[in-house]
Amino acid sequence: MKRVLIISNHHSYTYNFRKEIIEELIKNNYEVYLTLPYGEMVDDLIDLGCHYIESELSRHGTNVIEDFKLLLRYRSIMKEVRPDVVLTFTIKPNIYGGLACRSLNIPQIANITGLGTAVENPGLMQKITVQLYKHAFKNIQTVFFQNKENMQFFIDRKIALGKHKLLPGSGVNTEQFSLLEYPSDEVIRFVFISRIMKEKGIDYYLEAAKYIKDKYPNTEFHICGFSEEDYENTLKEYEEKGIITYHGMMKDIREILKITHCTIHPTYYPEGMSNVLLESAASGRPVITTNRSGCREIVDDDINGYLVALKSSKDLIRKVEKFLNLPYDEKKQKGRQGRKKVEAQFDRKLVVESYIEEVDKIHH
Repeated sequence: MKRVLIISNHHSYTYNFRKEIIEELIKNNYEVYLTLPYGEMVDDLIDLGCHYIESELSRHGTNVIEDFKLLLRYRSIMKEVRPDVVLTFTIKPNIYGGLACRSLNIPQIANITGLGTAVENPGLMQKITVQLYKHAFKNIQTVFFQNKENMQFFIDRKIALGKHKLLPGSGVNTEQFSLLEYPSDEVIRFVFISRIMKEKGIDYYLEAAKYIKDKYPNTEFHICGFSEEDYENTLKEYEEKGIITYHGMMKDIREILKITHCTIHPTYYPEGMSNVLLESAASGRPVITTNRSGCREIVDDDINGYLVALKSSKDLIRKVEKFLNLPYDEKKQKGRQGRKKVEAQFDRKLVVESYIEEVDKIHH
C-alpha cells in the first residue's frame, strides 16, 4: 500500500481546506499520515482514517534553532513513516519539509498558499527565504500555486522551474457551500469575515461602516473572526456606538452568510486565494474586495461584485454605496453570478483531481 505524508501547520486549516484530498487518497487505497501541531480538529482528521503524528511549529517565529529542530523532526517522521510522497502546505512545512524530503530523496508536492509578508516585501527575510526555497525545492516533483503572481515570483527567481502548476486556490466545496436564499432587503447587512488584523483591512471596513451607517441608517455591519489583541478595544467601542456587531470566531460561516447581503474583504495581505471570497460567492453572495492577486481572480468587476483600489477607504465607500443603490433583484443577481463563476472555475473537485493526478505519477 502506498503511503502519503501530509505536512501542515494548522488543524482547522487542514480539515476545512484539505479534507476532500485526504478522503480521495484514502478512497484510492493510499495510507495517509498527517503531521501538524495538535488542535481540536485533529480528531476529526483521524476519524477520516488518517494516522496522526504530532509536530510543533510556531507559524510566525523566525528562531533559527526552533526551525532547525523542526527540520530534524520532519526528517525523523519521514524515516519512521517511509512515505512514497510528501504533500506540504504553507511556508514552513514547504521549506523544512522540502529540505527533509531532499535529504532522504522522497518526492514532494508543495502548495504555495501565499507568499506571506516576509517574502512579498523586499529585504533580508525575503533573500533568506528565497535561498531556502531554492535548496528545498531543488528536486521537487510539483509546486502548486494559487495565483499567477506568486508563480511569477518563483519564475523570476528561478525556483523549481518547469515544475509549476496553477490551481484555483484551495477550491470550494460547492455542495457544502450551496446557494443560499437571498435575504429580504428591509435592512442591508454587510459582513467582514477574517482574522481581525491590520493587513486584512479591518481599519478600512470600520471606517466605511461608520460613514455608511451614518448616511444610511438601515444598514448593518457584521464582523466575524478571531481578534488579534490590538483590536479588541476598538471593536468594543464601535459595538457600543452601534456601528458594528462583532460575533467572534464562527464555527460555521454559513450561519452569518444566510442573513447578510454582501461580503466585504478589503485585505492587502499576501494571500494565495481568499477562501472567504470563494465561500461567500459559492453561497450566492456578492463580494466587494481589493484589486490584488488572490482576490481579483474571484471577482468580475460589476458582475458578481466590485473591486476596490488597494488601501483606499474612499473607493471602498464608493463601491458600498454603489451596491446599496442597486435594485434588490440586481443585488441578488450579482450573487447568482458569483455562484456560477465558482462552479465553473473554483470547484474543489478540480483541486482534488490535480492532486490525485500528481500523486499517481509516482511509481516506485
